[in-house]
Amino acid sequence: MSESDAFDLVQLAFWVILKGSGPAVGAAMLVGIIVALIQALTQVQEMTLTFIPKIIAIFVALALTGSFIGEQMLTFTQNVYSRIERGF
Repeated sequence: MSESDAFDLVQLAFWVILKGSGPAVGAAMLVGIIVALIQALTQVQEMTLTFIPKIIAIFVALALTGSFIGEQMLTFTQNVYSRIERGF
């Protein structure tokens, strides 16, 4: 295994992590901004108010994009195994 092969695998793993976590992080960020705006407008500064909507949004995002995340992980795993079979 050369350095370029290792770099390719790390780069692929990085992109899979970004694509896999993107929907959940995006949903949490969007809900967080909306809740923060509502809190600023109503001047209700309850810290626990932000957690429940974010958790629900993350679960919904993961439920909707679970097959996409699984497909990305499967493709990466198959790529790694095919490289192992070929001997890099």
